[in-house]
Amino acid sequence: MALFSRMLLCYDGTREGRRALLYGAELARERQAKAYLLAVLDNANWMRGFDALAMEAAVIEEQAAREILTEGVDRLKAYGVEAEGHLATGSPIDRISQMARELNVDLVVVGHRRCGMLERWWAGQGHGLLLDKVPCSVLIAIDPGVNVPEAQGATAADERTTNERG
Repeated sequence: MALFSRMLLCYDGTREGRRALLYGAELARERQAKAYLLAVLDNANWMRGFDALAMEAAVIEEQAAREILTEGVDRLKAYGVEAEGHLATGSPIDRISQMARELNVDLVVVGHRRCGMLERWWAGQGHGLLLDKVPCSVLIAIDPGVNVPEAQGATAADERTTNERG
């Protein structure tokens, strides 16, 4: 089996997510890998109740997650990569690791935004746990603070050229 022949690209629509999508798309295209795109609807903050407002909020959030997934699949197509989209609900760390196992991927690509210790503690983020839970390698795309190009078929090389100009 070729190295990095099955990739799980995690996408949430953020700048960091777009960077991960770009890096994953370029690598998948280069490696001619099977690509899967995962959007996770984190339901940790949903109010557990039976009132209409809570139900409506859940419906709105699910629709937004589906739109993010569609956007990600469309972006991958623009980069020349065909991907199978998956929407999962639950803890992102748990769902990413579960999907990595189910799809038998050998690389997970995620975006990351740097933040301070206090911000990380306050937000309750345990992203380091992902490394302990996935059964494969992880590529972490770190956002240096520069927007990812929107052009059709853009590559990381295009992005570097754009960044060097200014």
